[in-house]
This record gives sequence, C-alpha cells and structure tokens, in this order.
Amino acid sequence: MIYHVTRKSDWEKALLLGRYEAASLQTEGFIHNSTAEQVAGVLDRYYRDEKDLLLLHIDETKLTAPLRYELALSINEMFPHLFGPLNLDAVIKTEIL
Repeated sequence: MIYHVTRKSDWEKALLLGRYEAASLQTEGFIHNSTAEQVAGVLDRYYRDEKDLLLLHIDETKLTAPLRYELALSINEMFPHLFGPLNLDAVIKTEIL
C-alpha cells in the first residue's frame, strides 16, 4: 500500500476526468507518493498550513503506470514515484485529513 496527499478539489476533478494527475506529473514526470511511515513527515514538510486535504490509499498491485522507489536526497529516504496518471480503481480508500 502506498499513499498520496491531495487537495479535495483536485480529487473531485480526477473523479470527473476518470484519472488523477498531480501537477508534479507535468513538472517532474511523476506523482509523489509515500509509504505509511512517511505520510506524517510529508504532511509536516509540505502541507502544514493546508486545508481540505485527502489521503489516497493506493493498492500498488492495481496501478497501470510504472511505479519506482527512488531516493529523495534531501532526507535520504526512498519514496514511491508513479510515472503516469493514477488510475482511479487503484485507490481503495480516501481519508479526510
């Protein structure tokens, strides 16, 4: 299981489009994700003052785009990166943060 933090409005847009594409897919070539142990740190580093957030629970075995774990040098941890749009059927739960 991997996890992705997103704004509620971005998730609602994805539901209309039939796929989820974070802005990072265009700017960096992948969608940032986290393991369960990394979610708290991600929230603290990047979303401290954000409201209306959701945590997507993603079943890795259902992904249609390539997933690779890559090193984030700034904190020396391996993070799961999705190299393509997130297919909605891989999201098994959405959690309000």
